[in-house]
Amino acid sequence: MAAKALAPLRNAAYALLGPTASGKSQMAMELARRMPLEIVSMDSAQVYRGLDVGTAKPGAAERAQAPHHLIDVIDPDQSYSTGRWRSDAIAAVGGILARGKVPLIVGGTMLYYRALVSGLDALPQADPEARAALNAEAREKGWSALHDELARVDPAAARRIPKRDAQRIQRALEVWRLTGKPMSSLQGRTSAGLPFALKAFALVPADREALAQRIAARFDAMLAAGLLDEVRRLRSQYALSAGLPSMRAVGYRQVWLHLEGELTAAEMRAQAVAATRQLAKRQLTWLRSFRELEPAEKLAHSFL
Repeated sequence: MAAKALAPLRNAAYALLGPTASGKSQMAMELARRMPLEIVSMDSAQVYRGLDVGTAKPGAAERAQAPHHLIDVIDPDQSYSTGRWRSDAIAAVGGILARGKVPLIVGGTMLYYRALVSGLDALPQADPEARAALNAEAREKGWSALHDELARVDPAAARRIPKRDAQRIQRALEVWRLTGKPMSSLQGRTSAGLPFALKAFALVPADREALAQRIAARFDAMLAAGLLDEVRRLRSQYALSAGLPSMRAVGYRQVWLHLEGELTAAEMRAQAVAATRQLAKRQLTWLRSFRELEPAEKLAHSFL
C-alpha cells in the first residue's frame, strides 16, 4: 500500500516541520516503521557532537531503526552555516534516493528550510541571534578584533569596510556565519534549484497551552537526564565560549550562565523554558509564512 502511494513521486523527498516539542521525531519514527525511511535532520543544534541531552538527539535505538543524517557533523567549538546545511542536505537526499529509500527531512530550524526551498539570497535577511552574538563578542573583544576576523574570512569586504564601521562589520560577519561564504562572493548570486521534488508538511499543535506544558516537562526531563553534566563535560573537553553558536542554543545558553554563576538553578530553569516557548512562537510564525505546507496528517496517511 505505502509503496503504491509513493510511486507517483519518484525522485522525491518529504519534509516534516513543526515547533519544538511538537512530536516531529515521534511521528518520524512511527513513519519509519511503515516505510523504508532515512531521516535528514533539519536541526541547527543536533549538528554538534556532544550536544545530546539538550537537543533531544535521537539515540542508538532510533538510529538503528532508521538511518539519520546531519547529526554529529562537527565539534561544538566550530560553526556550521545555513549554506553548508543546504549543500549537505541535498547530498544526503541524493544518496538516500540512490539507495531506493525515502528521504524524510525532519526538524524545526526554519531558516534551513527556507534556504532549502528558496535558495540562499545573495544577502540573507538579518538574523537577530547572529547579531546578538556579534554584539556580545564586540563588547568583549572590540570591533577592531572582529574586523580582523572579517579580514581572514572575507578580505575583499574588510578592505572596503573601515575598522570603526561597526554596522558594516556586523553585517559582513553575519552573512559569513549564516551562509559560510564571504559576502563579497555572494553579491549578485543565487542558489540553484533542488535536484529532486519536495513535498512538505507541518505538524502544528492545536493546543498551545499543552505545547507550553510539554516544553516545560521536556526541559525538566533534560535536567534529570544530566544536561548540566553534559555542558560541564563539553566545557572541559573543548575551548568553548558563550558566543559560539553551539552554546547559544536554547537551553545551553541558560545552563552556561548558571555554571558561570550568573543564574540560580531556578532562574536557569525558568529562563530556559521561557526561551524555548519564545522559540516555538517564532517557529509557528515561520510555518504560517510557508504557504506550500500541508497538514502532517496527510503525510501519515500517505504512508499507510
